[in-house]
This record gives sequence, C-alpha cells and structure tokens, in this order.
Amino acid sequence: MSSSRIKVFKFGGASVRSAEGVRNLVDVVKRYSENLVIVVSAMGKSTNALEIILAKYLEKNSTYFDDVSKLKNFHLAIVNELFDDNILLKSKVDALFSEIESFLKSNRNTDYNFCYDQIVSYGELISTVIVSSYLNSVDVKNQWVDIRNCLKSDANYREGNIDYKKSEVLAKETFTFKDEMIYLTQGFIAQTPVGTTTTLGREGSDYTAAILANLLNAEDVTIWKDVDGILNADPKFFRNTCKIDFVSFQEAIELAYCGAQIIHPKTIKPLQNKKIPLYVKSFYRPDEVGTKILHSDVPLQLPPVFVLKRNQVLISLTPRDFSFAIEDSLSQIFAILYKHRVKVNMIHTSAITFSICVDEEIHYLPAAIEELQRDFLVKYNENLELLTVRHYTPIAIEEQISGRQVYMQQRTRSTARFVMDTIER
Repeated sequence: MSSSRIKVFKFGGASVRSAEGVRNLVDVVKRYSENLVIVVSAMGKSTNALEIILAKYLEKNSTYFDDVSKLKNFHLAIVNELFDDNILLKSKVDALFSEIESFLKSNRNTDYNFCYDQIVSYGELISTVIVSSYLNSVDVKNQWVDIRNCLKSDANYREGNIDYKKSEVLAKETFTFKDEMIYLTQGFIAQTPVGTTTTLGREGSDYTAAILANLLNAEDVTIWKDVDGILNADPKFFRNTCKIDFVSFQEAIELAYCGAQIIHPKTIKPLQNKKIPLYVKSFYRPDEVGTKILHSDVPLQLPPVFVLKRNQVLISLTPRDFSFAIEDSLSQIFAILYKHRVKVNMIHTSAITFSICVDEEIHYLPAAIEELQRDFLVKYNENLELLTVRHYTPIAIEEQISGRQVYMQQRTRSTARFVMDTIER
C-alpha cells in the first residue's frame, strides 16, 4: 500500500512532441516518489492536424485520408525511436487510427461540434497509449486509464460540462492507488451518459488535471511547460519578460479570463474550491521553483502583465429605429450571443450603440451576426488584437499603444484594455 499523498501532473503537447520529449517526461516523473496522476495532451501539433482533417472531411475533400496517414506516420516514427520493436504498441496505435477512419467512413452526423469531439479526441488517446507504454518499458510502472470512463459530462460538445458527483464516484473507483502508484490518462476529453465523447474546450488538459485533483483531494497540481513559470507576457510577442513567483487564485482567474494562454480559464475553480496549490514549472528545468498559484488575501505587488488575444472582431450594434431600450436590447443581444456560443471579451455602450469585442470563431460568429442583423444595424471590424495590461503604468501603456489605431479602450483601477489593429510582432 502506497502513501495517501497524491500529486497531479499535466504535460502538454510541447512536452511530448518527440521521442526526446517523452524521455524527458520520464526523467521528470522519476524525481517523485508520491502517488501520481499524470495527464498528457496530444503530441505536438496533433490537435491542429486533426482539426484540419475534420475541416476537409466536412468539406468532402477526400485528401483528409492522406492527412490521417501522415499523422499516423508521425506517431509511429516516435514509437520507432522509443522502441527497438514493440508490435503490441504499434497494433494499439493502428487500432486507434482505424477507429478514426471508421468514423469518417460511417458517420452521417454533420454537426461540427459533435464531429469535432469524436475525431479530435483521438490525439490524447494515441499520445497516452505511447507514453504509458514507454514508461512501463523503462520500469516506471503505470496504469493507463481511459478518462472517458471517469469524467462524465453533458452533451455540450466542444465545451462539455462535468457532472462532478458521478465523476467523483467513478474517479475514486478507478484511481485507488492500491496496486499502482502511477496512473496515466488523457486531458481534454470526457464522455456523455450515452457514450459519445466530448471535449472540455481547447487547451482543456489543464482543466482535466484540476478536476481530477479536486475529485481525488490531491495535494497539488503541477503544469509542466516549456517556460520557467508564469511570465508577465508571452515572449513570442513581447520583449524583456520576467517570471512571476507567486500568483493568487483571483489574479490567475483574471489573467485566464483576459486570454492568458498559460492556464485554461476553467482550471482555477476546482482547485480554489479545495485550496489545492497549482504550480507552473519548466519540464526543461524541473528543479527550478516555477510559479505557485494559491489563495492569498494579501494584495500582490506585480509588474505590468500583458495579455494579447489575436483574431478578434469588434462588433457595433445600433437599433434600426434609434430607440435604444437598453434593458430589452441587452437581454436580446446576449440571448443571441449565448445561443450561438459567442464569447464576449469586452463591452462598451453609448446612447444608441452597443459594441463588443469577440473571438473570431468561424463556426459560431457568422450565424450570430446574421441573427443580430434582423433587428440591429451591425458593423464590424475583423483581424484585430485585444491587449490587456494588468497592473498597468502610464509608461507600460504608452510603449504598447503608441502609434497604433485604437478602436476601443477601457481602464479600471488595475486593468487597461485596448482593441487595436493587428501588427507584425
């Protein structure tokens, strides 16, 4: 019988994008003696590749079968580099790709969200079969778990809502730690009561790790990234970034809401509810401290934090008769946005115009705009950026917006937000 302490690790696609990355994951895991639940994402850019396959499939572009073969060869190349020979593993990978092909041939449901979850979810299933097998081959004994047998959700495809009561019973029946100290499973995916697969939102593996930590009363969660922790800005877009050593749950929620890619927006709530610490650490430098996220009542002294969301659309709505009954119009507008699953990132109102900044989601937004045009004059600008500056200073703002065309802006005590033209960075 192992000790009762449980840690939850999440490794993203960047950490397992190659055979070298999988070996590095093993090196990280070997540093720990506690009970572990390891949540692993799809390898590298597999999710993007599966999304392209899905798009071609729905467009009836038969070249998607070539893309399936390329993706299969990508995974088998990693298998061949990790193992001298592993016929059983290759047969498992073949079987999973056969399931993808079978769905593509037999499916008659053309709903994008449903098809997305049935196809794109295979990235995590294939990845974890490979990683689990390699861990076992180097004497890091682990039990592979199909997380769909534990996490149950509704049928809100692409953004499944977890049934915590059912999932808790199933999770505790599965992750017993009686015969195993390490379990390895998928992030991002769940299952409806009728057995169809759902996903929890793009980059949802963080959320999976947090849910499991909550259900299993874990000691903490660590998200292993290719950066040293939470930085005050994405180094791909900003210079002179610095690491933040401690972030409160509240601050993390604010950053995630604003679009920070380091944490999935839903990750914090399951952890905050049980006061489970979250660490963000580098899988390249596992001995470094990283960033700790935990409850704090003490105001934090943080540097300006920059969050950039690209592919934004600014929509301005004006009632056709110019009689803007704000309460009735707002309820109508938000009902339409909710119906079409359009997420609003920023709002501005004037006497007769209501403006919103939203993600450019091609599968949701056009239908919402079409319905809004029935009762409102609709104007919109595409290909914009939304820059959020938390804990801003005048100098920090000036450096970012100087010379830029700003379409809409807001400032509160601690946050400044700007909708601007996109520039090359």
